[in-house]
Amino acid sequence: MSELTNEQVRQLPPEAFELLPDSEKNADFVAMESRSFFQDAWSNFRKNKLALVSLYFILFVCLLAVLVPILSPFTYDGMDTTALNQLPSLQHWFGTDKFGRDIFVRVMYGARISLSVGFAAAGINLVIGVIYGGVAGYLGGRVDLIMMRVVDMLYSIPSLLYVILIMLVFGSNMFSVLLGICVSSWVGMARLVRTQVLSLKEQEFSLAAFVMGASRARILFKHLIINSIGPIIVSLTMMVPSAIFQESFLGFVGIGISAPMSSWGTLANEARMVLNSYPLQIVWPVLSICLTMLALNFLGDGLGEALDPKKR
Repeated sequence: MSELTNEQVRQLPPEAFELLPDSEKNADFVAMESRSFFQDAWSNFRKNKLALVSLYFILFVCLLAVLVPILSPFTYDGMDTTALNQLPSLQHWFGTDKFGRDIFVRVMYGARISLSVGFAAAGINLVIGVIYGGVAGYLGGRVDLIMMRVVDMLYSIPSLLYVILIMLVFGSNMFSVLLGICVSSWVGMARLVRTQVLSLKEQEFSLAAFVMGASRARILFKHLIINSIGPIIVSLTMMVPSAIFQESFLGFVGIGISAPMSSWGTLANEARMVLNSYPLQIVWPVLSICLTMLALNFLGDGLGEALDPKKR
């Protein structure tokens, strides 16, 4: 028997149809569990084992940075003239420096400063860069031209010059380092967001939202920015190790956080003084910087794949 067309089915009498038994009905069947955007992203992120291990490592380092300086019997600035330049032991896990200070406590205290600067700088650059680049890309025209020329001017001046000038005014402290890093670091995020918005604002979903009466702000932040979340998250996670490295570099050359406070960069600078005699002292801060930056890079790749709607 040949298949009936829709029109022929509509002309059939009711007697031609037979009710389906209750045992064969499947009215409550759900083909796929309903999940929110972030639940789906977390499910995809967990499949990336390297990114998951990196996340646990970063959380572990943050936990140590909070607890070790509090629970340890040693302080980051406590000197002991009877225990100078000791090798690692059960009492001093990483050994002691030339003033008898416990290196393990100082490395964990340095993690507080380095990670705080890294995450704070990345957060500030994210907010400024997304808003600035999004507005420039969405409005376009002369507004975009003027805003991007300002970006070019800021980008043309070396960031180290900003940091030195700011530290001359405000002194060598955490605020000066953070302000110096954030003055021009957001321009990369602004350029990235502008490029993404320019490529997305003419697509069908953006035009459909405009026709339905959505405001410009809603289209920009609820549609265009959300669809650019993958590259933004990857760039954000790259900003954290970049800020940590800049802070560490400033500390290493002697213009970062002032003593007795310690960051990973200042610890490396102090260990450089005794590199020939006690080379192990420089291993701990350098190893901390390398492992943290590596973990953040793997974490960024995993978040980019999990949060990008185009890769689902």
